Amino acid sequence: MSAIVEAAELSRWYGIVMGLNHVDFSVSPGITGFVGPNGAGKSTLIQITTGQLRPSSGSLTVFGEQPFNNPKVLGRIGYCPESESVHTDLRPMDWLSGLARLSGIPSGEIKDRCELLLDLVKLPRVHWKKRLGQYSKGMRQRVKLAQALLSKPDLLVLDEPMNGLDPMARQEFSQTLKSLAADGVSIIISSHILAELEALCKRVLIMSWGRVLASGEQKSIRTEIRNWSEQLVVRCDQPLKLAGILFEQNLILGFDINEADSTLSLRIRSPKSFYQRFPQLVRQSGLTLWEMRSQSRSLRNIFDKITQ
Repeated sequence: MSAIVEAAELSRWYGIVMGLNHVDFSVSPGITGFVGPNGAGKSTLIQITTGQLRPSSGSLTVFGEQPFNNPKVLGRIGYCPESESVHTDLRPMDWLSGLARLSGIPSGEIKDRCELLLDLVKLPRVHWKKRLGQYSKGMRQRVKLAQALLSKPDLLVLDEPMNGLDPMARQEFSQTLKSLAADGVSIIISSHILAELEALCKRVLIMSWGRVLASGEQKSIRTEIRNWSEQLVVRCDQPLKLAGILFEQNLILGFDINEADSTLSLRIRSPKSFYQRFPQLVRQSGLTLWEMRSQSRSLRNIFDKITQ
């Protein structure tokens, strides 16, 4: 697959402050997550990608061209900023219609386009007559996403789009993004909500202090990390008994028990040996297992380990 976004030796500084430091990466079609703490350089990278900033050195291309001051490229990008830059006295249809006219969308198509997008982002029609200032933060996020989709973009760039959304709304938001990706829209999403990014994005770009520490498919990044300390969470009816059995068999380095929910957190000595012997040990012990999940393979754990 050809790259949608490509950066080579990309740097951006603000006086003596380095925002991006010789960054190299590429973004393929699909959904890609930008991960990093505050100050990592995510916002600077997004602003360069959306043509708001010019690189100080190096290059970044979108669809093979520089985005800065390039209407041909910018017309193919939809952008949903983190800031809540909406006119609070307007209703959503009024706001979207005004932006559609500024974007050059034919007047005969504007009403249908705006209604279609508000339905797409699942903003209930009962709220369409309200002014944006009466909306919750999550509802305004939906309207901002509709705005970003007005020009039918090939690339959608979202900066912390799930801020203010409750868990149900996040799930609906994620499903909307997956549907857009299935229809051929490439998506870049920057978020600190790593659980959502893990489920949503096949590829991630992990940043810290203006540098890209890792990029690519989550599976590939996991396999590149050496000296991995496997951590497993188990819920069962007798967690202390299970921990004792595993210690006797020299399969774990340590454990923690949360008695409130019968959860056992294990630090595994040798993953290969552990997973070969664990099922038989459980059957022989007569324990009842309710849940097993790997903490080490989560995006949170990958992020913490790489940044450390």
